[in-house]
Amino acid sequence: MKRDPVVIIVVAMVVALMLVFGFNRAHRSSQAATAGNAQMKSGVAPDFALQSLDGKTVRLSDYRGKPVVLNFWATWCGPCKIEMPWFVDFQKEYGPTGLQFLGVAMDDASTKDIAEFAESMKVNYPILIGKDTVGDAYGGVQFLPETFFIDRDGKVVDKVFGLKGRGEIEDAIKKILGPGAVAQTQK
Repeated sequence: MKRDPVVIIVVAMVVALMLVFGFNRAHRSSQAATAGNAQMKSGVAPDFALQSLDGKTVRLSDYRGKPVVLNFWATWCGPCKIEMPWFVDFQKEYGPTGLQFLGVAMDDASTKDIAEFAESMKVNYPILIGKDTVGDAYGGVQFLPETFFIDRDGKVVDKVFGLKGRGEIEDAIKKILGPGAVAQTQK
């Protein structure tokens, strides 16, 4: 069986183009993650502007002066489903002291599906539609969930990769709240 040389050349060119574009995208993503890591090493949480489920633009800087728990998650993520009810409880308990949870959905589900999922989980904090550039700014979201604990000055105080225990998460929350706020919740 003879192969048409034109077909072989076209296939080879397509494969070569796919490799070039793939390497280029990986390189850009790596550069963005490196830039994000540099900013993270300075301790400052990278600012972003993302759409919330209700269509509003939300910026991390809107919450300056408040401690923030920034959680990257996805509807398909099993560990995310375990920790989300804890976050709902913590938002209820520590919200009056100024704590604000922000959930960043990092999957390909539609906004409608994400909203239905959040509603089924009884989420009581803003859910934002994530973008790869925001994940890259935080060092590249390699796996989910990833949670960053940001103090009132906008500095990342702690981060958790994967599922941790409820107590460990609460300890990180207490770090960003500070001793005065924690004492208020214990009254």
